Amino acid sequence: MQRRAKEGEYALVTGASSGIGRACAAQLAARGYGVVLVSNREEENRTAAREIARQYGVPTLPLCLDLAREDAAQRLHDETARRGLDIAVLVCNAGMLLFGLTETTPPERLRTIVALHCTTPLLLCRLYASELVRRGGGAILLMSSATAWMPYPTIAAYAATKSFLHSFARSLDSELRARGVHVTAVYPGAVDTPLYNLSDAWRRRLRRWGVMLPPEAVARKGLKALFRGRHRCIPGLFTKLCVALCRIVPAAAIRPALRIPALRRLLQWTE
Repeated sequence: MQRRAKEGEYALVTGASSGIGRACAAQLAARGYGVVLVSNREEENRTAAREIARQYGVPTLPLCLDLAREDAAQRLHDETARRGLDIAVLVCNAGMLLFGLTETTPPERLRTIVALHCTTPLLLCRLYASELVRRGGGAILLMSSATAWMPYPTIAAYAATKSFLHSFARSLDSELRARGVHVTAVYPGAVDTPLYNLSDAWRRRLRRWGVMLPPEAVARKGLKALFRGRHRCIPGLFTKLCVALCRIVPAAAIRPALRIPALRRLLQWTE
């Protein structure tokens, strides 16, 4: 797929009001794509759309939508079809971090994370993939996580849903690649986004150590992999090392972590 957009081509980015999503939207705009920014944070989304349009001179469309809704994918697809937008790139990035023990997590929160990370991306890919094939090519980026590679107690639902995206992306890429549509899964580790409630000092420290990456770097590496037709991107040396370790360490080896006093106190607090 070309690195720069043809006239009239759009990229659709979910979770685009902040973090990795906003960085993806801006970097796609820099390549000449019009951008559809989707988020449930209406004011932040509108602000991002205005700033991106002003900086890169491309059309932007902010859409406020709760992507955990059962009909979210269909409503989003219907809206872009109604407007006659030529979606050439789909970025499924919207996400949430759910921390705590599964046994004490409210069922509604579990339903939300499954809908947001699994159901809606699956249906968006179903709806837009057929259009990408008909138009002769396109690209889909799915934001998974380094946690997809092994079980993670205390973020069990998060890791499991990201594992779904890992498996789905590989299968979908195999289905579509011969027809000109590339699918790339991105597996970031810790990213400096609002998902983490950290002080500025800790954020600077973790970025300096390479443990946490800025969202712009994750977006840049992910889009670079996407437009080069790679099926996988693990951004950052530290994350690559963590993933390699996770693939060889038995899941039982992380159980003792639950006995760490600080972690136990945190779990009791989240309950």
